[in-house]
Amino acid sequence: MNDDTAQPALHPVRGAARSAIAGFILAGAAWVARAAWQLRLAAAGLPSSGPPDQGDGRHRTLTGLENTYHLVSALGDAATVLCAAAFLLWLLRVRDNALALSGQTPRYAWPWVYAGWVVPIMNLWVPRGIVADVHQKSAPGEPLPRAVNWWWGLWLAGMLSGAGLMYTGSTDDIIARAYTDVQFLVIADAAVVGAAVAGIFVVRALTAAQQQRMGAAGK
Repeated sequence: MNDDTAQPALHPVRGAARSAIAGFILAGAAWVARAAWQLRLAAAGLPSSGPPDQGDGRHRTLTGLENTYHLVSALGDAATVLCAAAFLLWLLRVRDNALALSGQTPRYAWPWVYAGWVVPIMNLWVPRGIVADVHQKSAPGEPLPRAVNWWWGLWLAGMLSGAGLMYTGSTDDIIARAYTDVQFLVIADAAVVGAAVAGIFVVRALTAAQQQRMGAAGK
């Protein structure tokens, strides 16, 4: 399916596109819920017993609201993973279709479809480059949809914010930050939700471009 040395057959993409869009909707809703619970924590205020992590390996008993945030956070992580899986499946299919339609070797070899998201520095531009390359080969001469740049800019904002997609601290750390710096958490959440919304338009635009090209070619 991903052998760049041979021209692959065309793959149907509508089903994969619907799954990717559903994934973006699910992930966006999950991050809206995160923001809502963070605002609830901020409104409730820091308990007199202090933050959940008391230091020196000691943790106090969580409040009901804090326990619920742990659940919301875990569900959000699961939704993000499902969204990523659906999006990558769609991206692989439209990438292969772009090769079949154009006969031109993709700009990035297929392992970068996965590695481009996790290799430091490269993850700042490779995924966008793959999407832009797919569009260029699927709709030659057509301008890149503006949604691509919105999606990528918001993704980077959410990833590099120190509180969003790539935050490596514990959920208890996030809870502590919600009590003191909730505005930064909500801004990061908004960037992720915005990236999810823009991602929907990216999927729709590239899928439509390929469907039109395949229809014109009678494929």
